[in-house]
Amino acid sequence: MQPAPFYADVAEAPPGGAAFWITATDGVRLRIAMWTGGEKGQVLLIPGRTEYIEKYGQAAGELIARGFSVAVLDYRGQGLADRLADDPMKGHVGAFADYQLDITAALSAMTAFGLRGPLHLLCHSLGGCLGLRALHTQPGIASAAFSAPMWGILLPRLLAPIAPAIAAVLQTLGMGSRFVPGGSGVTYVVANGFDGNTLTKDRQMWDYMARQAKSHPDLTLGSPTVHWLRRALVECHDLMVLPAPATPCLTYLGTDEAIVEPKAIKTRMASWPSARLELIDGAEHELMMEIPTIRTRFYDDIAAHFLQNGTAPLNAAPTAD
Repeated sequence: MQPAPFYADVAEAPPGGAAFWITATDGVRLRIAMWTGGEKGQVLLIPGRTEYIEKYGQAAGELIARGFSVAVLDYRGQGLADRLADDPMKGHVGAFADYQLDITAALSAMTAFGLRGPLHLLCHSLGGCLGLRALHTQPGIASAAFSAPMWGILLPRLLAPIAPAIAAVLQTLGMGSRFVPGGSGVTYVVANGFDGNTLTKDRQMWDYMARQAKSHPDLTLGSPTVHWLRRALVECHDLMVLPAPATPCLTYLGTDEAIVEPKAIKTRMASWPSARLELIDGAEHELMMEIPTIRTRFYDDIAAHFLQNGTAPLNAAPTAD
């Protein structure tokens, strides 16, 4: 593993961490940051779409304070990982299965760096989609916690049933590499102000995200491509028809969610025997960026969940480059 940049000036992360370049088996370069020393287990934090390691500097501190080692991943197409489109501001991936190569590389890096103990996943939004797939494909995960997981994408009621067909037609017409209709290359927290935003009700956390994006625009990402949307809709559908994993799960969802599909989350959780859903009144999409009382409740609850289910060891993974 080679050292990688880490923008400590905006991350507000705890001391003692280190960032590295790692490489997936198909040659895509990724970035991971890790903090060791936790005696209660290790957590792989898988961010949402458009996100990056520095956004979770405070989250890493919360988990470390509760006794866990932490790793946060820039997976392909965002953060400082390799971008995959002609325009680096386009959110794009070849196939959703490719994201699992990134998770495998991250698990290998965690072992190489010395993270030990039961392995837990903490996944937000798109990361929740990748994390759910990982529960079906990756060995040795003791438990998982999800923040507003993308198990469905919230679309207008009349558009939702035909959105996959529309995306397929646009791709057939050679428009797969274009931004989705109405999309742009400007990231959300730069294009919008705090008032009326769909991420958080906490002004300080909004400013934290906006300050990062404006200070280091190379971290940011705009709207997805048509191809990405099409593959995302297919992956959400495929995950929903699978039986629930056996892995213990805790999911947080705000009642003011306006980005991912709440119905899909409630449906999945209702069929997951070893799972618990917490509905947080008044919260928006970013549970880890919400008002302080919600953040404290979230971190205390997931720490207790991880401790209660900290029995499965991390199996050996292939060595990352």
